[in-house]
Amino acid sequence: MAQFEQLEQVVDGPGAEGARTGTGTVTARMRSFRPSAGRGEDGIAVFHRVCLAVLDTQGGAVSGVLAERLAERYLAAVDPTVAGQRTPDCWRPLFQYRRHPGVRPVQFALAGLNAQAGHDLALAVVDACRTLHCAPADLEEEFDGAGGLLLMLEERIGEELMPDPESLEVTDPLTHLVGSWNLERACEASWSAARVLWRLRDVPLLAAEFGQRLDAGAGLVGRCLLTPCR
Repeated sequence: MAQFEQLEQVVDGPGAEGARTGTGTVTARMRSFRPSAGRGEDGIAVFHRVCLAVLDTQGGAVSGVLAERLAERYLAAVDPTVAGQRTPDCWRPLFQYRRHPGVRPVQFALAGLNAQAGHDLALAVVDACRTLHCAPADLEEEFDGAGGLLLMLEERIGEELMPDPESLEVTDPLTHLVGSWNLERACEASWSAARVLWRLRDVPLLAAEFGQRLDAGAGLVGRCLLTPCR
């Protein structure tokens, strides 16, 4: 029974809620969400600020079913008002290190981007397929659009949070951490994972296990990206 409940979190999860709430509600929740106040820089707040900045460049609204489901996955992970949701492994390092003085803002933002691209995106595809009664292949164009939004997020992170290259020494650990992760590869892996999850939808135990491994893998990468660098 526990494994079937885990499958519901993997495949149905917050995406089912997204089908009921709609674009306006998703956007409103994105804007109303405020990470808890506290001493020091809040890593979740860092990522959320960048998300809102990109949202503003898109006319101030989340558009497209897949993008909506991706936003729902994010909010379900970080918004404490969403009751009963287990924090995915991919987001857990951000909570654990969100105010660590040795972690730089760009690391927090990249860790959030990794959670979205390395885990949430694949599950958002499955969410969208269930909502639209289609297969992943029918959403390839929307997937490219969602990947474009994540690319804009990455570019914004680089522009606003990445230190001036002249201030970084070749031996600075941050240089190596930032260069060790690739958004394009993460999105390619997510597309493959989404298709596997969709094919496994009639084999609940395998789908749950695959989803858990995907989550754990993204969490491990996120923990590496948050290695203290100062």
